Amino acid sequence: METIRWRALSAVAPLAWGTTYFTTERFLPEDRPLFSALVRALPAGLLLLAVTRTLPRGVWWWRAGLMGLCNIGLFFPLLFLAAYRLPGGLASTIQAGSPLVVMLFALLLIGERARTGAVLAGLAGMGGVALLVLQSPEGVDALGLAGAVGSVVVSGLGFVLIKRWRPPVPMLTLVSWQLVAGGLALLPIAVVLEGAPPALDVHNVLGYAWVGGVGTVLA
Repeated sequence: METIRWRALSAVAPLAWGTTYFTTERFLPEDRPLFSALVRALPAGLLLLAVTRTLPRGVWWWRAGLMGLCNIGLFFPLLFLAAYRLPGGLASTIQAGSPLVVMLFALLLIGERARTGAVLAGLAGMGGVALLVLQSPEGVDALGLAGAVGSVVVSGLGFVLIKRWRPPVPMLTLVSWQLVAGGLALLPIAVVLEGAPPALDVHNVLGYAWVGGVGTVLA
């Protein structure tokens, strides 16, 4: 029973993350990737930081900042950029390239060699992405495609940095640091590039509550 419980809990994150593209398309205000990334990151980070009540020490200030930039400050806006500009199926399928990117960074940064089966599975996923791109009848938005690929690269680097540095705190604490760091980095950029926050209706509020509450805090 304990094994089933943990497997069920581990399924929450991918199930919630898999709804990001649908939620962005149907519920969030149009063409606001930076604002959407900020709303998803900073409130969630402050909430988790209030729960954990632990701040970084020593080198972990800049390490948490760098990981927060990779996993949140760059990843979230690039992810939303792809969600706004690409069909949800294509945007989510591009994430199939994530294992290959992680394996490459793992080899370069921590000397971890990937198993042949994992490499072949990653290549198969990339083959599926190529087929979707090449067979798209209306073409693919170049900026959206760049956002999707960029999100895979920066998150892959962030994942490996976590393994390389082995944080001395529970993962929930580390996540709170990264969300706050990434959110604070996004704040001035969103203000400068996108201006004042948009007017939000009920659908927008529900959408942000989902991606921020379920897709970030709970996941």
